[in-house]
Amino acid sequence: MTDRYIAFDVETPNYANNRMSAIGITVIDNGTVVQEYYSLVDPEAHFDAFNISLTGITPEMVAGKPAFPALWQEIKPIMESGLLIAHNAPFDLSVLAKCLRDYGIIWQPTVPYACTCQMSRRLLPQLPNHRLNTLCDYLALELDHHHAGSDSRACGEVLLRCLNNGGKIAPFIRTYDLLRVRTLSSRST
Repeated sequence: MTDRYIAFDVETPNYANNRMSAIGITVIDNGTVVQEYYSLVDPEAHFDAFNISLTGITPEMVAGKPAFPALWQEIKPIMESGLLIAHNAPFDLSVLAKCLRDYGIIWQPTVPYACTCQMSRRLLPQLPNHRLNTLCDYLALELDHHHAGSDSRACGEVLLRCLNNGGKIAPFIRTYDLLRVRTLSSRST
């Protein structure tokens, strides 16, 4: 298995969760953060007050920022350069899958991934919950919660802590069906 991980996090503008308003990517290679990427994204969709309150991202902030198709050209090489990692990965992957689908972008039908929320549940069962902010508090990691750049960095750091404390990634690797927007069961992979 690769020692290159692509920790990513997306923020969304509304309840539909089918567009991005921001993305953060943290690349980990051989146990070290080697690249960080952050961009606001013009979702070309309306913003709900809840999402604005949660993320701090407003329609004015994304005006003039790239829409997903232009952004995808920039991040695609990064996203396919290692194993995708996210905290509550099915959510972030579903947003990615819906953006690809809705913009008619063909990437690949499935993608392997691992979820740091699932890993931490198994490796840190003593915690009251396994939200990213709870893990960061426990592990003394910096976090500006619901900022995609900070969340992706924290996700990568949580992964490294799990791996450095003897955790193995292989049992947590799943396959996400980007066409059907769902994780494949073990039987169908």
